[in-house]
Amino acid sequence: MLSSVEATEAERKSGRPGDALVEPADVVMDRAFTLEAPCEAVWPWLVQLGKGRAGWYLPSTIERFLPSSRRAARSLNPAWLRLGAGDVIPDYGGRNETFQVAQITPPTALVYRSRRRRTSLTWSLSLEPADSELGRTRVFLRLRMAPVRHKLLARTAGELIDVLTVAGMAAGLAERLRGRDTAT
Repeated sequence: MLSSVEATEAERKSGRPGDALVEPADVVMDRAFTLEAPCEAVWPWLVQLGKGRAGWYLPSTIERFLPSSRRAARSLNPAWLRLGAGDVIPDYGGRNETFQVAQITPPTALVYRSRRRRTSLTWSLSLEPADSELGRTRVFLRLRMAPVRHKLLARTAGELIDVLTVAGMAAGLAERLRGRDTAT
C-alpha cells in the first residue's frame, strides 16, 4: 500500500538544506512522510539510494512485477554507504544524467545537484525526529528547479510523477526498515 507523502503547509514554507543552491526556484516540489524508525536507522538507506547503487525502493507488491535485475536492494551494502560532497552518482533521468552530492550532513541532510540542459536542480533529503515520539523519523524531500520553460507541465504532470514515485519509495523504505523481505 502506498503511503501519503503530502508535506504540510508549514513544512513547505520551512527552509531546507540546499535551498540557496537554486534561488529563486521556478518550481518547488515538497514531499514528506513518517517512518517508524529513528533517523540513524533511516539514514543509510537514503545514502545508498540510486541508479547503479541500491536502486529506487518500492514495496514488494510492486517489485514482484519487475525483473529481478531491476529490483532495489533489500539490505544495506557497505560499498554504497561511503558518500561525500562532490561524489557523482547516476540518475534515472536519462542515460547520461547524474547527480552530484552538494551537501551531506549525516544523519540529517543529503543534497544533490544537477543540470538538465539549461535547468539547474537540487534534490534535498532531510530527516528530523517526528514530533516528540522517540524512534520515528519525518523524511522531507524537496526538488527545486530553475529556469523551467514549461512551468504548468512541471506543476501538473511533474507533480503527479513525483507523488507516485515518492509514495512508492516511502512504502518500499518502510517495508525494508521493518525487515520484511517478501519480494519474489
